Amino acid sequence: MKRYHQFTKWMHGKKKLFILGFLALMATQYFRSLTPLFLQHIVDTVFGDDPSALPGFITRSLQGSTVQQTLLLVSVVFVIYTVIRLLFVLISRVSFAYFMETVAYNMRNTLYDHIQNLSFTYHSSADTGDLIQRTTTDVDAYRRFIGEQLVEVARLFFLSAFAMYQMFRMFPLMTGISLVTAPIIVISAAVYFSKVKTVFDRVERAEASMTTAVQENVTGTRVVKAFQNEKFEIDKFDARSETFRYESMRLSTLMAFFWSGTDFIIFIQYTLTASFGIYFTIQGDMMMGEFIAFLGLLSMIVWPLRQLGRLVGDFGKTIVALDRIDDILVEESEHKYDSSNKPPIRGHIRFNNVAFQFHDDHQPLLKNINFEVKPGETLAVIGKTGSGKSTLMNLLIRLLDVTDGEIMIDGVNINDINKKHLRQHIGVILQEPFLYSRSVYDNIGIMKQNADQKHIHDAANIARVHDDILGFEEGYKTVVGERGVTLSGGQKQRVAIARMLLENKPVLVFDDSLSAVDTETDIQIRRALNHHWQDTTVFIITHRITTAMEADKIIILEDGEIKAFGDHASLLKANGVYASLYKEQTQLKQEVKTQ
Repeated sequence: MKRYHQFTKWMHGKKKLFILGFLALMATQYFRSLTPLFLQHIVDTVFGDDPSALPGFITRSLQGSTVQQTLLLVSVVFVIYTVIRLLFVLISRVSFAYFMETVAYNMRNTLYDHIQNLSFTYHSSADTGDLIQRTTTDVDAYRRFIGEQLVEVARLFFLSAFAMYQMFRMFPLMTGISLVTAPIIVISAAVYFSKVKTVFDRVERAEASMTTAVQENVTGTRVVKAFQNEKFEIDKFDARSETFRYESMRLSTLMAFFWSGTDFIIFIQYTLTASFGIYFTIQGDMMMGEFIAFLGLLSMIVWPLRQLGRLVGDFGKTIVALDRIDDILVEESEHKYDSSNKPPIRGHIRFNNVAFQFHDDHQPLLKNINFEVKPGETLAVIGKTGSGKSTLMNLLIRLLDVTDGEIMIDGVNINDINKKHLRQHIGVILQEPFLYSRSVYDNIGIMKQNADQKHIHDAANIARVHDDILGFEEGYKTVVGERGVTLSGGQKQRVAIARMLLENKPVLVFDDSLSAVDTETDIQIRRALNHHWQDTTVFIITHRITTAMEADKIIILEDGEIKAFGDHASLLKANGVYASLYKEQTQLKQEVKTQ
C-alpha cells in the first residue's frame, strides 16, 4: 500500500483523463484482437463452409450473394473497423499525453516549491547536481512511465486477455499449449526486476555524481583555470564517468541476458504451437483458418509478455526515481511550524544572551551575545574568519535558529514572527552576490518588478555603480555573464547593493559586501546610505577598520564571544583588541604607500 500510494499520489485530480484514455485503450485492444479473425473468416467461411470466429454483430454484415460480393463486404467492413480502431487509438494517446504532461508539470512545480522552502541547513549540505537531477531526470522517469510504460502495461494486459479469449473460443486445448511457456516468461521478468532495481539505483547515483562534477567545474571554471587545475578536474570527471560507465554496462549486460533468454523461450513457444497446430489441422480437429489465426493471436501474447521484462525494469527505475524524490519531500519545510504573526518592524534589535551551536558540533559557535541597536544606528561587527560574524546575521534573519537566548525586534521575539515577513524587512547584501545572466538593468530591478528607470538609476547612484554602468558599451542593457562573471568583484557587489536599495527596508545587513570595493568608494556608499536612509538600522560585517570606524557601535567578535563593544573613539581609548587591529591596519596601509 505504501508503494501504491507513492506511485499514485501524483495522479490525483486527473483521473477523468486517465479513465477516458484507459477505456479507449481497452476498446483499441479488443478491436486489434479481431484482426486475425478476419483472415480466419475469409479462409474458413468465405472459401469454406466452417463457422466464423468473428463476433455475430460483424458476421451478420458480411453476408453476400456471391464470393466476390462477400469479399468486397469483408474489405469494406475491415476498413471501417480499422478506422474505428484508429479513432480509439487517437483518443487514448491524446488523453494519456495530456494526463502525463499535466502530472509531470504539477510534480515539477511541487518539488521545486518544496525545495525553495527547505531550510538553509538543508541547502548547505545538499548536493546541487543531485538536486538538479532529481527535479529533471527523476521526474521525467516517472512522467515517461505513467504516460508510456504504464499505458503499455495496460495495453499488453488487454491485448493478451482478448487474444486468449479469442483463442479459447476457437480451440481450448490449443490455447493451453500456446501458453505453456507464459509462466516461465513471467517468472523471468520477476527475477529480472529483483536484480535490476538495485542496479538502477547504482546507475542513478553514479549519474548524479557525474552531473555534480560537471556543475561544479562549469560554475568554478575561473578558479580552475586560475590555479591550472584542469588536469585534476579532468581526472575527477573521468573517474566518475568511468563509474557511471561500469554501472551502465552492468545494467546493459543484465538486460542482454534477459532479452536473449526470453527470445529463446518465445522461439520454443512458436515451435510448439506450430507443431501442434499442424498436427491438429492434419487430423481435422482444427481448420486451416483457425491455425493461421492462432499464430497471429499468439504473437499478441508472447511478444507482449517479453516486453513485460522491459516494463518491469522501467518500473524498477521509476521506483528508484520516486524514492529519490520522496527523500526531498520528507524534509520538512522551514515554514511548517512558522508563526503567522506579522508585526510592524522598525529596526530596534536586541540580542539577549544569544548562543548557537551546530547539531553536529561539540562546541558552541556563539555564546553570551548581548547588544542593542536602535533604529537609524549602524553596528559594525569585526572578527577573524570563523569567529561567527556571518552566523550572527544568519540568526537575525532566521536562516539559523538560536540554541539559547533570544533575539528581539521592536520588543517581539523573532521566533514569534513569520519568517517571510521578517526577511522582507531585512535586506542582506552578501560578499559573493548572485547575479543572473540578464542585463544590468534587470539584475538591479529584479527585487522590485514595477520599479521605474529613475528609481533604478537612483539606487545605482547611491551604490556608486551608475558611472561604471554608463561606461559599458550598452549601458544598463549590458548583459552580464552567468553569475555576473563579466563584472569585477567590486561591480558585482555594488550592483547587489543597488538591487537591495530599491526597497526601503528598515534593516540592512552588509555581510562583508564592501570587501571588493576600494576604501574611498566604501566611504561614499556608506555616507550616501546615511543621507538617504537615516532611519535604517545597518549591520556591517567587515575585516576593514576604515569601514567600521564610522559606525555608531562596534563589536569585536573572538571565539564566538564579544571581546569589545563601543564606538571608535572609546575602543581606541580602551587600548584593547580594536586598538591593536587599528594600529596594524594603519601601519600596513602606510607601508604599502611608501613602497
